[in-house]
Amino acid sequence: MKKFMGFLLILIVALTIFTVIISKGKRPQPFPLNSDSATRLQVGFAEVLHYNELFIDETRPTMANSDYPGDTVRRLDGIVWYPSDQTKGPYPLIIFSHGFSAKKEAGRYLAEHLVSHGYVVAAVDFPLTSQNAPGGPNEKDVVNQPADISFLIDTLLAQNEKPGHQLYGMIDKTRIGAMGTSWGGLTSELLGFHHSMRDHRIGAVLSIAGPTIMFTKTFFDQSNVPFMMLAGDIDVLIPYTGNALPVLEKVENSQLITVRDGTHIGFSGLATLLRWFNNPDAVACRIIKKNLVADPDNQDWLRVLGTIEQGINPEYKKELCLVDPLPKAINVLRQQMISAVVTTSFFQSQFAMTIEERDAAQKYLSETMAKELLDV
Repeated sequence: MKKFMGFLLILIVALTIFTVIISKGKRPQPFPLNSDSATRLQVGFAEVLHYNELFIDETRPTMANSDYPGDTVRRLDGIVWYPSDQTKGPYPLIIFSHGFSAKKEAGRYLAEHLVSHGYVVAAVDFPLTSQNAPGGPNEKDVVNQPADISFLIDTLLAQNEKPGHQLYGMIDKTRIGAMGTSWGGLTSELLGFHHSMRDHRIGAVLSIAGPTIMFTKTFFDQSNVPFMMLAGDIDVLIPYTGNALPVLEKVENSQLITVRDGTHIGFSGLATLLRWFNNPDAVACRIIKKNLVADPDNQDWLRVLGTIEQGINPEYKKELCLVDPLPKAINVLRQQMISAVVTTSFFQSQFAMTIEERDAAQKYLSETMAKELLDV
């Protein structure tokens, strides 16, 4: 018995050490001491609070998917983060959209950083593109997600008017932004620019590694909403050269921030343990390829998104995970540090209350950041 207890103790100690190494090890290089970047990475003035809610849109159905028969409603399992300090509100509202086969928690690190600096942020698990979607994740349902976000905004603004609610008086309805990673970036682009899916309340769009290859300049000409693309230059799921790099030519009021050696999955808050991999996109490629629904000619997308005249490119081809071997990537945690300061600075450049704050955030993005961070 003593031998068994001794072995069990050794095993527990070994597992504890292993867990600590995996979760706490391989830390990223910090930002330069006393730099603007380091200051912007600091937690803001507010404690971050949150509540969970199942948002149900009873006006729109969920389509059948594999062995899932569908539903008469759209069920959006959501989380809303908001600042503890109500005295400095009302605050801008930012909606985060997750990527394909992901979930709302992928944006938690971005949401919490934003909220600490005076924002309200909401995210939901989309009915059929999330990780645990009934019938399996189906990328084609992304065309229904802009309306999901519009419904979510309607609901949050109604809560903002309800005395006694956590959000009462917290949201400035004139300052609403959209952001998302990967397919969530596409959702945000549709919200900002699509001829019929656009929500005119959206005042700024941040697409993080989102696809743009299926859109021409005509698509983006339908709106002048400020747009930023944040992307990694070795992304093998949404390749940089066909999606991020053309943004400055396609979109009039746009900016592009590039993370050197940045990957696709590295932008997801769910990928922190993948920093031990040489390139975490290897894991992402296996997951995405497993869940993709075959549509080699993109015909479903073309029919739903629109026509050539409306800015939809009928010739685009998926270039998914074609690079082999994968190059060595930046530390995932370092990539997320960069993402946090880019996200907060971008929305501050659009929504800060004073022109001085907006100008300072824009100067950081366009001049200071690349001087301080050699991987940007």
